[in-house]
Amino acid sequence: MAFPTRRRLALSLAALGLAFAAAPAFAQAWPDKPLRIMVGASPGGGTDILARMLAEKFAADLKQSVVVENRPGASNTIAAEMTAKATADGTTLLLATNTAQAIAPHLLKLKFDPLKDLQPIGLVAVMPNVLVVSSSSPYKSVKDVMAAMADKPGQLKYASSGIGSTQHVAGEAFNLATNTKAIHVPYKGSSQAHVDIIGGDVTMMFDSTSSAMGQIKGGKFRALAVMSDRRAAEIPDVPTMSEAGVKGIDVQTWYGLYVTAGTPRPVVDALTAELVRVLKLPDVQARIKGMGGDVGTLTADGFAEMNRQEFERFRKLVKDANIKADGQ
Repeated sequence: MAFPTRRRLALSLAALGLAFAAAPAFAQAWPDKPLRIMVGASPGGGTDILARMLAEKFAADLKQSVVVENRPGASNTIAAEMTAKATADGTTLLLATNTAQAIAPHLLKLKFDPLKDLQPIGLVAVMPNVLVVSSSSPYKSVKDVMAAMADKPGQLKYASSGIGSTQHVAGEAFNLATNTKAIHVPYKGSSQAHVDIIGGDVTMMFDSTSSAMGQIKGGKFRALAVMSDRRAAEIPDVPTMSEAGVKGIDVQTWYGLYVTAGTPRPVVDALTAELVRVLKLPDVQARIKGMGGDVGTLTADGFAEMNRQEFERFRKLVKDANIKADGQ
């Protein structure tokens, strides 16, 4: 199934909020101790930025401390596994992307089931992936990159935040769609990859706009194309990959909030209501849009269905692009 377009995801938060107008009595005592938000990526990347924004807003409203714990590695699945195996009391949350929830299960042998052991709370944001090069790079367009890849097969390199990440999948999808070959160089987070792109050690990256936008606006990166069905509002002069001449690539990074499966439904509902409240805040919406994305509006059940669809979509993409756990 095709990834839901950002237009289709634009539901009414106000309407969704009506479903959570009254918190169940069971959840009124929650949370009675500090919360933690697990993040499977290094500090400084898009997931970390969003997690810290949510932590700040949650803490102010719930009157409890909320800490962010970064546990990078294993395609973001370390943090996901820790959340899956935590006490199901609604105090261990996970801010995850499609990397751990829809891609890694098709590449790695996991000790948990992302569809069964994690309870979706809601979709936080959707960010298109964007092909970027250093601002000092000789490549000014997607056609320039394709020509160089054809002329020097196997010599150009693309970075990612790790094996099985959306950046990795996007790079292999680009290889497949263009019938060319760039070599994958995995890092332990986007921020580390950025250093080598700016320094010229790696040619390019198919990064999420949430991670790359700061470097784009700061003049360190040149954005060549976004990998979604329409242009990103924050960088309107950057064409879509289709407009740049490469058809059939749709890779976006979505960010969702989860809790340990088995958490009582009243607590799940209370968490969903809190997320809905936060995502309606003007400063939160401005921050997400400033990162090049759209505010998520799917709550627990709708987001769970989207996760299942994405799981199957990426299963096919991983197979078609012959993506392996060794990164090639």
